[in-house]
Amino acid sequence: MGINSIIDLIEILRGENGCPWDRKQTPKTIAVYLLEEVYELVDAIESGDTSSICEELGDVLFHILFLSGLFREMGHFDIKDVVDLNIEKMTRRHPHVFGNERLDSIEEVRVRWHQIKKQEKSRAKKASILDSVPAGFPALMRAYRVSERAAKTGFDWNDISGVMQKVEEEWSEFKAVLERENRTPTDKDLLALEFGDVLFTLVNVARFAHIHPETALRNSTKKFEKRFKYMEKMIAKSRRNIESVSQEEKNELWEETKANLTVS
Repeated sequence: MGINSIIDLIEILRGENGCPWDRKQTPKTIAVYLLEEVYELVDAIESGDTSSICEELGDVLFHILFLSGLFREMGHFDIKDVVDLNIEKMTRRHPHVFGNERLDSIEEVRVRWHQIKKQEKSRAKKASILDSVPAGFPALMRAYRVSERAAKTGFDWNDISGVMQKVEEEWSEFKAVLERENRTPTDKDLLALEFGDVLFTLVNVARFAHIHPETALRNSTKKFEKRFKYMEKMIAKSRRNIESVSQEEKNELWEETKANLTVS
């Protein structure tokens, strides 16, 4: 069986004698499920479980084909148009492979890629270079891409030390608002804004350090989860629940967990 088998399956599901749920789906509703499936695929990839990766890849593929099928039903395009357009674009963006250009390093490839992409977007007549960053991106990913696009225009720090200095400035501004006595509702809004400035600047630190902030935060969160669950198990062995344990003992158990548990 191949991709055509999935397309045939979707047509049956969407057909007169198919599934009521599948028949009522729209591009907007399927987009939500596609996003969920992509996150599940990312989790599977990070777990290293190849059987789960295979399964989640199938789920993502199913939703992509479902979406293309919806647009085919509406008379816009079909999966062949999607494939042809993508091949054309990928060929155009690799002139060092399919053309006569010579690019010898990854950085040269990255710069040329963005040049070509910028030319493509200029033909789309967007008002700003930042308009190419989807508004629906997760906040950290969007901050990373927005700052990356701005940096491509030359609007950037000279090096990472300048960004680190900016982090200190933003942190001081955040603390100044935080330490105000009798904060007003306006101060609360300002506090949130100042904290956002800290996060945005830290995203730029990650960019200079060639670290993707979304991946870094996801990995740190998983590390915390693994350690916290390990601590819960230690407490459960003593026939207690974590809420009944004093903060002092939790701190001791946490340090013990960090010493004993290897987190990759």
